[in-house]
Amino acid sequence: MRLTAFTDVSLRLVMRLAVADEGELLTTRAVAGMLSVPYTHMAKAVARLSDMGLVEARRGRNGGLLLTESGRRASVGSIVRELEGAGELAGCEDDPPCPLRAACRLRGALREAHEAFYTSLDGVTVESLVSPPARDALTLLRP
Repeated sequence: MRLTAFTDVSLRLVMRLAVADEGELLTTRAVAGMLSVPYTHMAKAVARLSDMGLVEARRGRNGGLLLTESGRRASVGSIVRELEGAGELAGCEDDPPCPLRAACRLRGALREAHEAFYTSLDGVTVESLVSPPARDALTLLRP
């Protein structure tokens, strides 16, 4: 399974915000530059993560982005589930529908594998992702 680019950008954003110095407010543009992501993509990730309560976006002259406490404690599994959605891995119901769908066991096996993937990420928190040596690499990223 491959994560969407949107989920990848979102995870990189929360990881960078998790290592920000106290009082360090990074702008969306600055983080986009640090992570080599187009500004528009980063802005969409900021908006979605804000809606999820993981990132706080402060407006104004002294504004910037902060990782919330719930963002710091969030499991990667819950973040990825929310961002990726509950779509099927196989296109059984696509147009035209698969002629094997009535008797096929692949769909169920893929659904179980998909959930096992998420479950394996449930024990990983954002905070645990940024322990050394990842912390060191992330803090070297500067605007």
